[in-house]
Parts: sequence; structure tokens; C-alpha cells
Amino acid sequence: MKTNFRTAFVLAFALLFSIIAEAQTKQTASVEGITEYKLDNGLKVLLFPDNSSQTITVNITYKVGSRHEGYGEKGMAHLLEHLVFKGTPNHPDIPKELTSHGARPNGTTWYDRTNYFETFNATDENLDWALDLEADRMVNSYIAKKDLDSEFSVVRNEFESGENSPTSVLMQKVISSAFLWHNYGQSTIGNKSDIERVPIENLKAFYKKYYRPDNAVLMVTGKFDTDKTLALIEKKFGSIKNPEISLNDVPTIEPPQDGEKRVELSRVGDLQLVSALYHTPAGSHVDYAPLALVENILTDQPSGRLYKALVESNKASSIWSFSPFTKEPGFMYFNVDVPSDKSLAEAETTLLEMFDGLRENPITEEELKRAKANLGKQMDQMLRNSSYLGTYTSEFIGAGDWRLMFIHRDRVEAATLEQVNEVLSNYFIKTNRTVGNFIPTKQPMRIDIPHTEGLNELVTNYKGKEALSTGEAFDVSYANIQDRLESGTIGKTGIEYGFIKKDNRGETVNVNFTFRNGSVNDLMNKGSVASYTARMLNKGTKTKSRQDIEDKLSELKSSVYFSGGNGRTYAYVTSTKEHLMETLDLMTEMLKTPAFSQEELDKLKTQDIANIERNKTEPQYLVQKRLGEINQTYPKGHPLYNMSMEEELAAINDVSIEAMQAYYDDFYGISNNATLVAIGNIDEAKLKSYFEKEYADFKSDLPYSEIKDPYTANNPANEQIKTPDKKNAFTLGFLNFECSQYDDDYAALQVAGSVFGGGFLNSRIATRLRQQDGVSYGAGGGVNVDGDKDDKNSGMYIYAIYAPENEAKVQKGFEEEIARFIKDGITQQELDDAVAGWVQAQSVSRAKDNELAGTINNNLYYERDMTFHENIEKKVKSLTVEDVNKAIKTYFKEMKEWSVVNGGDFKEFEIKDTKEKVDD
Repeated sequence: MKTNFRTAFVLAFALLFSIIAEAQTKQTASVEGITEYKLDNGLKVLLFPDNSSQTITVNITYKVGSRHEGYGEKGMAHLLEHLVFKGTPNHPDIPKELTSHGARPNGTTWYDRTNYFETFNATDENLDWALDLEADRMVNSYIAKKDLDSEFSVVRNEFESGENSPTSVLMQKVISSAFLWHNYGQSTIGNKSDIERVPIENLKAFYKKYYRPDNAVLMVTGKFDTDKTLALIEKKFGSIKNPEISLNDVPTIEPPQDGEKRVELSRVGDLQLVSALYHTPAGSHVDYAPLALVENILTDQPSGRLYKALVESNKASSIWSFSPFTKEPGFMYFNVDVPSDKSLAEAETTLLEMFDGLRENPITEEELKRAKANLGKQMDQMLRNSSYLGTYTSEFIGAGDWRLMFIHRDRVEAATLEQVNEVLSNYFIKTNRTVGNFIPTKQPMRIDIPHTEGLNELVTNYKGKEALSTGEAFDVSYANIQDRLESGTIGKTGIEYGFIKKDNRGETVNVNFTFRNGSVNDLMNKGSVASYTARMLNKGTKTKSRQDIEDKLSELKSSVYFSGGNGRTYAYVTSTKEHLMETLDLMTEMLKTPAFSQEELDKLKTQDIANIERNKTEPQYLVQKRLGEINQTYPKGHPLYNMSMEEELAAINDVSIEAMQAYYDDFYGISNNATLVAIGNIDEAKLKSYFEKEYADFKSDLPYSEIKDPYTANNPANEQIKTPDKKNAFTLGFLNFECSQYDDDYAALQVAGSVFGGGFLNSRIATRLRQQDGVSYGAGGGVNVDGDKDDKNSGMYIYAIYAPENEAKVQKGFEEEIARFIKDGITQQELDDAVAGWVQAQSVSRAKDNELAGTINNNLYYERDMTFHENIEKKVKSLTVEDVNKAIKTYFKEMKEWSVVNGGDFKEFEIKDTKEKVDD
């Protein structure tokens, strides 16, 4: 049969198109539910569907970080991260778009990578927008001189925030001293002069060099259709071309350290510090996993060797460590907090003697088993949370390949006692350590840190384990949540419950259990006893030590947390269907038979006193304390009394085992107000039966009556606290007003608060102080409306972090923006964006089980259901500009009516009257 030319041409074109389409996206790997694809331009795509999420997270990782910066470019990767939020021709106002889509976004920079992500409500429109945004700013970001001029001071402000903390400064100086040549010795935030002086041309060149498809990995996690998403990614990213110049990564190899180094820091402060750093291999190296186990064995609480030697012996208040998963040989860093009444020299001697004695005291099988359980639990919980998986995976992408995430987990599980003790002997040597001054020695010991090799062979054929189930596609509409919610009262216990049974990824379950007892008179003069009683619950029972509890929770891959105060006790459980009942047994044992160990109480008190010491010169802490004093409403001894620092220290010292036991005997048990919320893969009947059986005899004779906290006007003030030698200042202001969530104005106030100080870098306050004036890294505000229909004790707030010399600009910015907000109100565009963002943000919140559990718990307490929230959303959607502006004029007041406190190393301080200028 003869084919005409036209038909042949159409068939040939269709065939060619199918070949091109097929060639554009190839599946290249799949491990445990994560599938890798690659576009022709080199962009790697990772898809991880999770139907139970109800949200989507889009994360793009560029393999560029502070390691890639050259001379005079320190901090460039991080500064560029800020400028990429400044817009593109197709997305000129990125913060505004992020807010209007109800997204939870951010960008982060680290040694080997930079990533940008946004989590949002799982809709096709949102996914299309997010992918379009990331594709556009990959190559079309403005990187403009005007944005650099305003943003460099914001980044400098962020830099100076770290300069306030002796802990941060000491850590950076130790890391810098440890590395002679490699950029891991340089802080990601960069050098102050480089931040201030970097030419815009250099930034543009850096951007064009590293922001390209073949240097990026795009990851999409959550609820989406795989085929549609792949097609959408191909549409958005497929046509982007790489620069003609290829990327060549020629790393600097750090030579072996040949002697112990020492650093000394002298600054204002109260809490003493000692730290130590050891050079370690790259994350992909076979030694990294056993070293991670050694780190856990040394620092875990309460089993860690260093923890026992320093904290349990009362020589220090706390210890922590970290060892970044890097592409090239990195480090392990240890920090010890030593209160001022302890000996720094004794703490340092104990720390270093512990390290030097490791060869003679090798790791035991029991320690290794515990460390594997601890790390296994952490990694298991991360892998079950698709919202965080994208950002977590960025660390491994930066280190060479995303599959290292699973390989590291497998290596941890497979590590032998011989491997762990071998790395301990190889790396924990004196000449590989940085603590202080140079000490000569005739026979130096050195460890040559192996460089990264064979990475491609390591990951190419890796298959991983069986992937967890993706769960169900749960509808987060108000009606469906209310329909799926089973509620009632459990037998004679009086516990009100709210259960939602749904199929989660990894069969995860969240349980919140709350009981409330006592009245304001019962709670007078209790000080800090209530909170300490709750915090001591997981520190040991009559039959289990603190270590036994931690080991059991690691075995069950579950978590149990307690908190409490003023007659309320909260228990939070995260577990799985398989281990839930056993975890609840452990929670019940902790609630019913706490040991109240004097040793554990002393450690808690030492930790809290050290924390107050740490904050005694910190602007943010002092400012908040002073605001509490200015607006003191209740007499000393009242449960809602705001303690001063000295009173807080006295209250901590007054806590005793006898006082906790007395509080426990009176306030622990069920009286007339208890709630239980469970969401996930649950058996409702089994849960009700369990709590009816186990808590029928758990009674309190103190009936609960709410502590009333009615509206009281704040005391107008604008005060200064001088904090010498602090490179950052902090201003915080409050204005109280009378309103509740049941009032008609509540909906309008939600929108007003969002436009005024909320959103992502695009509120009135953030736009003025960060985007326009460039004086603050963190600035904003908000409105908090009371959930109690009788108290109506609500308030709004403003805050800013800034360099002390910019105090006058901050004061002026606050005063002018508040006055302009009252005078002019908001625009229709601001209303539309705020409403859209607020509605989507509520949907995202309902999609997260822990946040939904909190909502249901409040509903049970306030005797309402999801219809209450649905009606508020309807009101928000129906708002007009006039409605919101009327609420603004009703509740917002000029700055002179606010309670404002400013803390910082101010040279001069003057509150200037700008009212005349504003009125003009």
C-alpha cells in the first residue's frame, strides 16, 4: 500500500517526538520508595509519593556551599541564597507568593550544598506554581545591585546574631583553627568584610556558575500523581540549558594535623565553655558510621560516657556534639557547658582524660547495642516523615548522592564492635585534636584522613530495604475530619476522647493525653514544682532507671514526652501500630510510679541554672523578662505571676523531692477534666479499653477549675536595657486588647495580623525593616486572640533583631508603620493574598497529625467541633477591606500605647517623636 507524503511526515514527526520525550526523562534508580529520574540537561529528580501526607514538599538542592567559595568570597553562597528570594521577571515578589499559597518555605546553606524548599497544601495548582517558581529562579533570578545593597546589611545582622553567643564564636574559632587550608574551616555565614564588600558582578558569576540543571537535584515528596508530576517537571525544567563551561570540582586536601591546637576566647558572659574537635573522614567513608556510633556512646543522655563523667558528676551542666555529613573529610565537635561556680580546668581535664583513655577502655557490646538503637530510632522517624525527608536528603546530596542516606543507616546497623573500637583508636588521638595552644612533642602521632574515593561504585548498585507503605489519601476538609472523628467519654474514668483512625505512612500513631486538676487557690505558691514534677516523669520509675526507659523507647522506635504546669499535665506519644500499646504501658508506668530521683533532680536544676546564666547578658531573654515585670498583673505566689530572674533562680533552688511528691499526690490523677486524642493506625476499641482499665484507679481529689486571666490593659512604656559586648540588639513590644475567638472581629484580626507582621518576609513590618531599610535580619509581628470566650485576654506584638547602631531606624520604622496601618488600612490585593495564604495554611496545619491533635484537644476542652473552625474560615473568606480596616482602627493603637523594651549595647538611646512627620 502506498503512503502519501503528508501521512508519512506526520508519522515520522510523531515517532521523533516520542523518541525525544522518552529520552528526556529516564528512571535511573529506586530505593525504598524514592525513585530517581534524570533529564537530558542533567537535572536529577527524586520522587517520593506519600498519599497520607496531604501536603507536598518541593525541595531543590544545588551542590554548592561555602566549600566552593574563593578568596574574598566568604559567605557568598549564603548571601546568594538570600538574593534568590528577591524575585524573577515571572515571580517578582516571591515572599508574597509564598505567603499567598500558605507555604512553609525556607532556604539553607551549608558546607557542600544550598537548598530551597516549600511545603504546601497538596493541590495541582500549588504544585504547578512551586515547580514553576524553582525552575524560574534557577536561571532567572534578578541578583540585582539594589537588592544586594539592602540585603547585605540583613545578612551582616544575621552574622552579628551569632557574634552574640560565646558558644557559637568559640565553636567557629576552634573549627577555623583546626583547618589550615580547607574551606570547612570557614563559617557558612562568612566573613563580615566579604559580606559587606562583595561586588554584584562576583555574585552574578557565582550564581551563573553553580545554579544550573546538571548541578541540582529536585525532590518532590508528599501527595501527588507520579506521571503528572514527571510531565510537569519535564515541562518546567526540560528546556533549561546548562552553561557551556562544565563544572570541575578540584578539592583542597587538608594535610594531617601534627600537634594539638588550642584556642582561647575572652568575652562578656557568665557560663564557661570547653570544647574539643577531631578530624574525621567524609560521610561516604566506611569509617563515618562507626564514628557516629562512638559519638552517641560518648554524649547520649543519660548513658554517655562524657555525660556521666561531666554532668552526672556535677562538673558541668550539659554536653553536646555534632559531626556534619560532609562530602570531604570533616570533623566531630564536642561542647561542654561549665557553670561559673564549677572549675573550668577540672572539666577540661576530665574531658581530655576521657578521650585519651578510650584505647584502654574500649566500647562494650551493650554500649554499641544502645547506640545502634538510638541512631536507628532517629533515622527511622525521619524516614517516616515525608515533609522533612526532602530537606534531610539534601545533606546526603551535598555529600555526593542521596542514596548515602540509606547506606549510612545500613552501615550503622551492620557496624561491629571491632570496627567501632578501631576507629576510636585511629581518630581519637591527641595530635588530631584542637582545644588550645600548640604543645611540642618529640614523637608526634598523625592520622592521614582518607579522601573520598569510589563513591559512584558505592551507590550504583545499592537497592536498599523494602519501602514503607505510602498510607491513605486523607481528606483534610473540616467535614471529613469531623465525620472521621470518633468522640465520647471513656467509661467511669471521665476521660473525653477524640480518635481519628487513618492509614499513615509507616503506620504512625500520635497520642496526646492531658489531665487537669486544681483551682487557683490550690496552686498558690507552688513555684516551679509543677513543671519539675512533669519533667521528672521520664527520669525513672520504681522498677526502671532512666537508662532503662531510654533503651526501651529506642527498641520500640517510639517517643514519650511530658510537660506540665499550674495543675495541667501533658503526655505526648509518637509510635507505630505495632508498638503503640507497649509504648502506652511505658507511659502509664512513668505516670503512675515515678521514682523522683535526687540525682536526676540535681542534674535538671543544674541544667536550668546554667541556662539562666547563659542568658543573663542576652538581650532577648532580658527584654522578655522586663516586659513581664512591666505588665505584672498578679501578686507573687499566684500561678500566673511573672518571675524575675532572681525569683526564678530561687524557685528552682526551692524544688525538692518532698515538694514534688506532695504535688504529685495532690494533682496527679483524673478528677473532672481529662482529654485523650489519638490519630493514625489505631484500634479505637483497644484504646478505650486500655484507658478504662489502667486509669480507673488513677484519681485526684482536686476538681479542676480554670485559672481566670481576664483582659487587662498593658502599661505603656519604651524602655532600654544595656547589654555590653553584644553585637545584636532586640526590641519587643506588646499591646493588649479585649477580644476572643468567638467574637465577630476574630476573622478580621487574623488577616490584619498576617498583613501587619506575618507571612514570609512580606508583611508591613518585615518589608519596612528588612526589605526596604535593610536593618533587621528578623522582624515581624502578629496578633494572638484568646480562645476563652470569657477572659478575652488578647494581644498583638512586634519584634526586631538588629545592630545596636540601627536602633533609631527600628524605632522610626515601627512607629511609622503602625501609624500608617491605622490611618490607611490594607489594600484589596493585601486582603486577597492574606486570605488565600491563611486558608491554605490552615489546610496544611490540618494535614499534620500533631497539629490536628492539638486542634481536637482544644475542641474537646472548649466543647466545640470542627464546624467552629469551618465557620471562622467562611468568615475569613467573606471579609471585605472595610471589615479589616474597621478592626484595625478598633484594636490597633499608636506605638506610644504599647509596652516596648529594647535590649542591646546602645551607645546612645533616644526615642524620637515622628508623629508630626507621619501625619504629614
